Amino acid sequence: MQGKVVVVGSLNMDLIVRAPRLPRGGETLTGHDFSTAAGGKGANQAVAAARLGAQVAMVGCVGADAYGARLRTGLISEGIDCKAVSEIDGVPTGIASILVDDAGQNAIVIVAGGNGALTPQHLSAQAQLLADAQVLIVQLEVPDATVEAAMKLGREAGCTVILNPAPVAGPLPAHWYGMADYLIPNESEAAALTGLPVGSPQSALPAARSLLQAGARRVLITLGAQGVLYADAERHAHFAVAPVAAVDTTAAGDTFVGGFAAALAAGQPLEAAIALGQQAAALAVTRPGAQPSIPYRHELPA
Repeated sequence: MQGKVVVVGSLNMDLIVRAPRLPRGGETLTGHDFSTAAGGKGANQAVAAARLGAQVAMVGCVGADAYGARLRTGLISEGIDCKAVSEIDGVPTGIASILVDDAGQNAIVIVAGGNGALTPQHLSAQAQLLADAQVLIVQLEVPDATVEAAMKLGREAGCTVILNPAPVAGPLPAHWYGMADYLIPNESEAAALTGLPVGSPQSALPAARSLLQAGARRVLITLGAQGVLYADAERHAHFAVAPVAAVDTTAAGDTFVGGFAAALAAGQPLEAAIALGQQAAALAVTRPGAQPSIPYRHELPA
């Protein structure tokens, strides 16, 4: 795969605590491990796309601090073009505080830091970067105005635009739905966007149809161990996934998005792109951490 993917989004340092279970409100638990790892939904998706075969460029902001330098160095070591990753004085690099229980489930608190400093003005100098790309990926860990500007520029450049609406607390601006070629929420994000319960392929279909009615072109709802539900105006399909023993689900969705984007950028059909994303995500959840868990193409079935 040699297609080009541009990711506009977040770079975080993940601060990871492991405990037997997630705490209840007001409760103090004793954890059994602490580590740091490169993360942020944008950076995770960039790493996934690069490891799964795409040429990748990252657009984002970090603080002028040790975490920021480590994140940029890490992306560069993956072969990712970081010329459009800016260091911002006076703000810290974004962080994600991640609690992972012994069942592999997680709870995450994000502090935007430098990610909040990524403005539409940063994108204005990246017209050629987008013009050279086949696929643009955006998420919601940077300011809304920047997300909208990126999608607009991506469409003008002829990119296939992927919007991963995460994290999300409610409906998106109505005009956003038609700006993305693919809308890829997980089950909780699909529920937040539509107000409908989503917990299975059957319950995901009404939510997908609601998103199509809102203006989405194509919808993929990722359902963890239950696979992916795809829908567009013409058809819908459920793509199951083989069961695995999950260790840590952090970055599973980002791995799917990055793999899906890499396949699309290389001209692969929809079904092959979904399969690559699923295979990569299934392997990622068997490993701890965000970016450390993301597999390389050679680790997946041919």
